[in-house]
Amino acid sequence: MRILFRIIPLCMLLFSFMACDDDEEVKVETLEVTPANLNGTWRLVEWNGEPMADGTYCYITFVRRDKTFEMYQKFDSMYARFLSGIFEIEKDTYLGYIISGKYNNSLGGRWNNSYIVTELLPAGTMIWTVKDDAGDVSKYVRCDGVPSKIVEEARDDIDN
Repeated sequence: MRILFRIIPLCMLLFSFMACDDDEEVKVETLEVTPANLNGTWRLVEWNGEPMADGTYCYITFVRRDKTFEMYQKFDSMYARFLSGIFEIEKDTYLGYIISGKYNNSLGGRWNNSYIVTELLPAGTMIWTVKDDAGDVSKYVRCDGVPSKIVEEARDDIDN
């Protein structure tokens, strides 16, 4: 009987090690990159692994119905800038989903880069990587909208 009481705890210990499998990968559910899944406002929170510097920002609002965007940004100016235009999404066999766009300004220029969109999560985050520069990575987080102070500042700049 003593041997049985020694064997049972030993077996329980062995079975507990067998139940833990470190090789299992946690699969995160991602969304398909479509105008419907991008619809809404997104805020740039990281650029190349670093948080945005104080006083700089980028908010982009996608409208799925007509594939348009409105962007409020402050990178290269003292003041907020408002940009708008159209966007398109294509699916590349090797790269995945690629987003690009064209501005509505007088020049009607295309975006400087096209971006590979990955890790579009239901929780409201996505990663953009410049198609021709894998080292240029941006992380966006879904938000309720562009802060009214930023909208007013950009509108004042447009009116002047």
